[in-house]
Amino acid sequence: MRDVLDLHTHTIASGHAYNTMMEMIHEAQNKGLDVYGITEHAPRMKGTCTDFYFHNLKVVPRKHGDLELLLGVELNILDEYGTVDLEEPHLGDMDVTIASLHKPCIQPGSREYNTQCLISAMKNPHINIIGHPDDGRYMVDMEAVVQAAKEYHTLLELNNNSLNPRCTRQNARENDMEMLRLCKKYQVPIVMGSDAHYYEDILNHELALDVIKETGFPEELVVNTDREKLYPFINKYQKV
Repeated sequence: MRDVLDLHTHTIASGHAYNTMMEMIHEAQNKGLDVYGITEHAPRMKGTCTDFYFHNLKVVPRKHGDLELLLGVELNILDEYGTVDLEEPHLGDMDVTIASLHKPCIQPGSREYNTQCLISAMKNPHINIIGHPDDGRYMVDMEAVVQAAKEYHTLLELNNNSLNPRCTRQNARENDMEMLRLCKKYQVPIVMGSDAHYYEDILNHELALDVIKETGFPEELVVNTDREKLYPFINKYQKV
C-alpha cells in the first residue's frame, strides 16, 4: 500500500518527545513523505507549550523541498460537551487538528460519557481527526462514533503507537479491528498515524498496516495513500 503522509507526530515542544522540529522534518524528507504533520500537545497536557506557541506557528515555512509541512495541535477533549484546550481564533488557524482523550486531562467515564465526549468534539468544524479512539480505558460505542465521523466529516485515526505492546492504551487491537469493520460497513475513511515522539518512528505504520491487512480494509478508505484524499478533511485546505 502506498503511504505518503504522517500527520500525528510530536517534537520537544510537547515536553515528552525527544527531537527538534527540523530533525523531524529532515527525517520526514528522508522517508520520502509528501505531507508531514507536527501536532504538538495542547496546553492542558503537562509540560507542553502554551497557546502562544500555536499562535506563532505562522512564522514557520510550510514547504521544505518537495515536502509539505502541516503544523497543528493534538487537542485534549475535556468534557462531554467537546470542550478542548485551544480556543478560537488559534484553533481555526491550525493547518490540522487532532482531538484525543488523555488521562492527564480527563478521566475515563461511562461508555455513554466517553462516546459523547468524542461525538461532541466531532461537531466542531475545526476538529479534523479523532486521535486513538481505540483506547480501551475509554470504552465507547464504536458504532455511534463511526456513524458520527461520517455525519460530521471527521477522520478516525488508526494509531500505530496504540498497537505497540509497550503502550499503556488497552485492548487497542481488538478495538481497532471493530473500528475498521464498522468504517468499512459505513464507508468512513481513516488515517494512519505514527504518534511519533522520536524521529525514527515517523511513518512507522507497520502495526496499523497489519490490522488493515488482517481485516481486509479497503485501500480506497485509507487517506494515507494519496495526499488529495486528505484535502476534504483538513483545516488548511478548507481555508484556500
